[in-house]
Amino acid sequence: MSIDKALAKTRGGFLSRLFGRGDEKLTAEWLDGLEEALVRADVSVSLVDPLMAQLRDLFVTGELKTIPKALTAVRETLVAALAGDLRLAGEGKRPRVILVVGVNGSGKTTTAAKLAKRLKDAGERPLLAGADTFRAAAIEQLERWAERVEVPIVSGKPEGDPAAVVFDAVNAAAARGNTTVIADTAGRLHTKGQLMDELGKIVRVAGRAREGAPDEVLLVLDGTAGQNAIQQARQFTATAAVTGLVVTKLDGTAKGGAVFAIVQELGLPVKLLGVGEKADDLVPMDPLAFVNALLPDAA
Repeated sequence: MSIDKALAKTRGGFLSRLFGRGDEKLTAEWLDGLEEALVRADVSVSLVDPLMAQLRDLFVTGELKTIPKALTAVRETLVAALAGDLRLAGEGKRPRVILVVGVNGSGKTTTAAKLAKRLKDAGERPLLAGADTFRAAAIEQLERWAERVEVPIVSGKPEGDPAAVVFDAVNAAAARGNTTVIADTAGRLHTKGQLMDELGKIVRVAGRAREGAPDEVLLVLDGTAGQNAIQQARQFTATAAVTGLVVTKLDGTAKGGAVFAIVQELGLPVKLLGVGEKADDLVPMDPLAFVNALLPDAA
């Protein structure tokens, strides 16, 4: 699924009613509607407030007269908010080590598998590591996905040491010539200190298996979870030195603007987007495509 299709619910709700009127002339009422639309789509208030202040100033002085020009200014601001180094870190390291972290239900395990397929399709030789040993079902789920996307996997035993699984997977990848290890870690509740400590141990042990590892710690966040997702992210960032974000379930929400709130609050780039349930429904963040999908042209 494309970014444009994934954001159809956001675009097709309040936003489409606002931008589909065909009124070219900018009015104070339209600016009020724009502000309400952005806030209702969960775009960060810390981003919306200065943007709207600037637009209203330009409107009052007569420098901004039409809806298309106002939308152009909005798009430029939103694209800039998502900009940054969106590449996966560690390219050229052998093996590159990517940890996938997040709470149960966020789409973490499927994200690990979809990322493996994406890298495989790009010519890499990924290896999955089933390090969510707290849930036998998670190991089984990742094993099924590994078979589905035809990527090898190193799995732990239920109740086993997840750090040991990651250690073994990194060593196995080095021996077999796999280019990237993608480790699915336990879906830790952010309120459970002991489990968060275990995540810290995984990070340390990965560094023993290959100096400098992990190269990337991707935190998977449910795009429908709102402020709760941001609170989770703060805890994970403190424990595991999160380097990038994956926002999932964007196809199931009318509040796709939450991505901006997540970026603004955490100061971390969203590198990947979960846009559906199929194996190919994990796509790189494209700020311009994302914003164009969120805000249609005035018609």
